[in-house]
Amino acid sequence: MGDQVQTGGQEEHVSHDHFQVDEKLKKQKAIDDWLPITSSRNAKWWYSAFHNVTAMVGAGVLSLPYAMSNLGWGPGVVILILSWTITFYTLWQMVEMHEMVPGKRFDRYHELGQHAFGEKLGLYIVVPQQLICEVGVDIVYMVTGGKSLQKVHDLVCKGSKPIKTTYFIMIFASVHFVLAHLPNFNSISGVSLAAAVMSLSYSTIAWSASVHKGKQPNVEYGYKATTTSGTVFDFFTALGDVAFAYAGHNVVLEIQATIPSTPERPSKGPMWRGVVIAYIVVALCYFPVALVGYYVFGNIVEDNILISLDKPTWLIVAANMFVVVHVIGSYQLYAMPVFDMIETVMVTKLHFKPSGLLRFITRNLYVAFTMFVAITFPFFGGLLGFFGGFAFAPTTYFLPCIMWLAIYKPKKFSLSWCTNWICIILGLLLMILSPIGGLRNIIKSAKHYKFYS
Repeated sequence: MGDQVQTGGQEEHVSHDHFQVDEKLKKQKAIDDWLPITSSRNAKWWYSAFHNVTAMVGAGVLSLPYAMSNLGWGPGVVILILSWTITFYTLWQMVEMHEMVPGKRFDRYHELGQHAFGEKLGLYIVVPQQLICEVGVDIVYMVTGGKSLQKVHDLVCKGSKPIKTTYFIMIFASVHFVLAHLPNFNSISGVSLAAAVMSLSYSTIAWSASVHKGKQPNVEYGYKATTTSGTVFDFFTALGDVAFAYAGHNVVLEIQATIPSTPERPSKGPMWRGVVIAYIVVALCYFPVALVGYYVFGNIVEDNILISLDKPTWLIVAANMFVVVHVIGSYQLYAMPVFDMIETVMVTKLHFKPSGLLRFITRNLYVAFTMFVAITFPFFGGLLGFFGGFAFAPTTYFLPCIMWLAIYKPKKFSLSWCTNWICIILGLLLMILSPIGGLRNIIKSAKHYKFYS
């Protein structure tokens, strides 16, 4: 992974021997043309829009009303709007920093990290977090996809023998054993477009069906938990849910890497246009669902709002199928940088030949691994709050700010300096508080859990 950065230093040593340098650059270029992220750079700005929508609007939307019910009206609205603003700001920073060194592009999150914190440290700070995020999301999506398929089956075939969740997760994974072999970001843009459209549609279904159902007669907006400690813990978990809902930053630089760039027309123009559109769509998805869902059901809302709306059956079946399609797209979007890392290590460190066979084997192993974990721990909602705090809060809320401070070094107490520090402090609070709530939920659900049931 460090190789792209180190080539600079090695070139100086061998400048007397041009042939070697040329060979090295040729090799590097051949590898770059083969790797998933850097191989094709001809994306349009609207690609970035729907890639970003797919990355941002997770199936996390559907748990927003539940998060609201644990936060309450005041704090809930404030936290929703705050997270939207902070993540929008850090996203802008990422887009700006992509090409701040003239003639060089930071195509991956960890390359930016290496520029900000130094070669070794940058890798150790960024890569573990990015991997936890991306692999974590993929495992969660395996569970989500499997459970949505199961829901469709239960609604359509009422009264038939129930099938284990395990099998549904396997059915869902079978799609990925095929799709994982699409070579790079541009080749999954079709999948991604479908996913982005789906996320808009099921969010709309979720809130419009709630409006149609009307405010429930015995609705209450108080906190559910009877004890004070219970209320506090639920509040923390809800923070983790909200953090998870805004976790698209891990793939931003990788998406921007696919956009062509010239000195006159840097890639940040089209990328930024895509991001703004994506964020407007995100707001249209998130705010109505969270507010309407909570308004209609109050504190008896389920942790997936589609479960609270059990009628009309056809609509809920449709919404669940949309979720499945979207989750297929998101899985691929988050898996791409992981494939990129695995393949980089394989080719540069272990000196495998860049071949189709290598790709076939590594990607199948990865899909199989995420499937196995998903089947083993399907109470992943709690794990989500837990991971959400550990890995999502840093990469989304404050790592970009720390890098910004490290690279641009703004004056103390200037506007930029203050904004970044506020973001860092809020992000740190999120990172410390939400795993606490998540851990408690895991312990509670692990009590009643049988393996492979």
